[in-house]
Amino acid sequence: MSPEPLRRTLPVLVFDGDCAFCSTSARFATSRLRRSPADFAVEPWQLIDLGPLGLTEVQCAEALQWVDTAGRAWSGHQAVGRTLLASRWWARPAGALLLAPGVGLVAAPLYRWVSRNRHRLPGGSPACALPAPPPPAA
Repeated sequence: MSPEPLRRTLPVLVFDGDCAFCSTSARFATSRLRRSPADFAVEPWQLIDLGPLGLTEVQCAEALQWVDTAGRAWSGHQAVGRTLLASRWWARPAGALLLAPGVGLVAAPLYRWVSRNRHRLPGGSPACALPAPPPPAA
């Protein structure tokens, strides 16, 4: 049985600190989306204890993570949506749209594409590339 996630005083956005594209996006969230540091924390997964958040290194390497103050976690496009909802007023409608029923049918595959190709995007580098998936079992 896994331990119960730690209750936090602030939600936290957890990103891949080894990825230049992800780090650039996290700096944008910190400087442009947040009204103040009291809105939410922004942390690279490599520098925090993931256990109390209920997260694993694999989850954090594959997708952006959002953990709310009750310890509930969202990843990928849902983490982006939660981040936008907790941001400045002008970003909140985009967050609500990303989390609206049915939008995930398009947003989830789009997020996975961005995640798989982040090393090719502006600000990306070869270090951003995700490891190749293992070959299928025979």
